[in-house]
Amino acid sequence: MPTDTITTPHRLSCAPSRAARELGLKRGEFDLAVHLGHVRTLPDEGGGGRRVPRSEIDRLCAGEGFPDSLRERVKTVGATEGAAVMEVPPGRFTRLARLGLVVPVTFYLNRYRTVVWQYLAEELRQFAVDEKNSRLLRARMPEGLRDQLDAGLDLRPRNWRGRHLGFLLRQATDPWEQAGAVAAFLDPVQVAEIVTDPYERSHVNRFRPGPPTHGAPGSPAARLAERIMTADDPDEIGWLRSDLARCLEEAREQQPAPRPTARPGPSVGHRHPSPSEQPRPPRKLLGWLRRGRDTSRPAEPLTTRPGSTGPEQPLPRLQGPEQPFLDDRHQQPALQVVDPAAGQPSSARRDR
Repeated sequence: MPTDTITTPHRLSCAPSRAARELGLKRGEFDLAVHLGHVRTLPDEGGGGRRVPRSEIDRLCAGEGFPDSLRERVKTVGATEGAAVMEVPPGRFTRLARLGLVVPVTFYLNRYRTVVWQYLAEELRQFAVDEKNSRLLRARMPEGLRDQLDAGLDLRPRNWRGRHLGFLLRQATDPWEQAGAVAAFLDPVQVAEIVTDPYERSHVNRFRPGPPTHGAPGSPAARLAERIMTADDPDEIGWLRSDLARCLEEAREQQPAPRPTARPGPSVGHRHPSPSEQPRPPRKLLGWLRRGRDTSRPAEPLTTRPGSTGPEQPLPRLQGPEQPFLDDRHQQPALQVVDPAAGQPSSARRDR
């Protein structure tokens, strides 16, 4: 884990894309150089990712054999080229990779959605010149290893996950980022079992990186990359869960996950206003309502409802909700409601 957390002003550093151009590297080569520790980066003071100090670019440019020497250290090859580097048949190289004796450093998906594993050419050369590996390169494969291959052993995805996790942890600057890096290799169900608090789980997911490959979300290529990224071996899942629990405990001690701020409730002394304290209606509305209780006005003319053949009846006058406040009758008991449909006599019959 890096200890360099000092930020650098933009005038003294540059973005990764510009640094890659100045170092004569493709963007993928530059990212690999950062992962391998060949290029040192620092956090951006504005929170926009990581940047490369100008002093680091100057150091690399002054190195012997630059830029070819830097390119050679990040050169990757596939199985066919890797077999040529090690001077073995392609079939033997694939068997060595499945056994985990040579470890891929990255992968990509070709147009047929086939996984193409990539290896560091420099590591393959070192493996080939080591005398301890001469029997694996030249002699017949030991019987125990042959049995594992016949049983379908393929450690390439697991070894890549372990290596890539090391890359991510090297760039993590606090326990929450470390927890997010570990969680990236576990199924979401596994993560939910370890990080039971929803706010902590949301905070961990903020730092959870995706697979290092291109593809539209939900596409077959993206789903395949996610499957490679997710641990599937029981003991691999076990130590990832253990590491996540440890990182989570350290993160809680250093700084708890953010939580929403509770809204303040009503004060203890709060009371609802009494009817006399209710706001008065506007003056124009008061005048309109008073007309409804003016006894000096002539009686309403009889009006027949449209389409009715019965006797004419006066239309009832509507009463606004403010009328009880105008008549000072808001403290009187409510009128009893009689339901004629329930067999009770109507108000008209009782008045007779």
